[in-house]
Amino acid sequence: MPRILRSFLSRMMALAILGSLAAPIVASAQESGLPIPRFVALRSDKVFLRSGPGLRYPKVWIYQRRNMPMEVVSEFDTWRKVRDWEGSEGWVHQSLLVGSRHVIVTDDTITLYSAADENARKIALVSASVIGRIEDCPSNINWCQIKFGDFEGWTPRHGFWGVYDDENVEG
Repeated sequence: MPRILRSFLSRMMALAILGSLAAPIVASAQESGLPIPRFVALRSDKVFLRSGPGLRYPKVWIYQRRNMPMEVVSEFDTWRKVRDWEGSEGWVHQSLLVGSRHVIVTDDTITLYSAADENARKIALVSASVIGRIEDCPSNINWCQIKFGDFEGWTPRHGFWGVYDDENVEG
């Protein structure tokens, strides 16, 4: 085989190999690089949950609560597979999610205290399904400071969903 042809073929092989190696790099660059799982919240009052990562997949659920916490369990391109507090899973476009941290009350009620102490003054009782914003949730104590509407206080780390055990969250 002539040397020019051999050189041409080896360059083409090198380009083909480099091209096949670059494809996964491009695909992963479009994903967030953030930890999975992680908590996020819904950006608007109307968010469609789809059966797959794309507009061609059917809508399986319509969420109508802005700031509802969701857990990102997987990513594909610009789509995030999320789980809600009841365990339903599906895909949402990343533009419909925000990184702000919220919780939803899962017990019948939780109590807000003026300090991270059950002997502190009680501020409010918060009912089931109410959504609040995390202000502070230090990993070194079993309490979180959460704001529900006009009420802000401390509550033990149970009775709500949207933060991991021993996770440190600063609002």
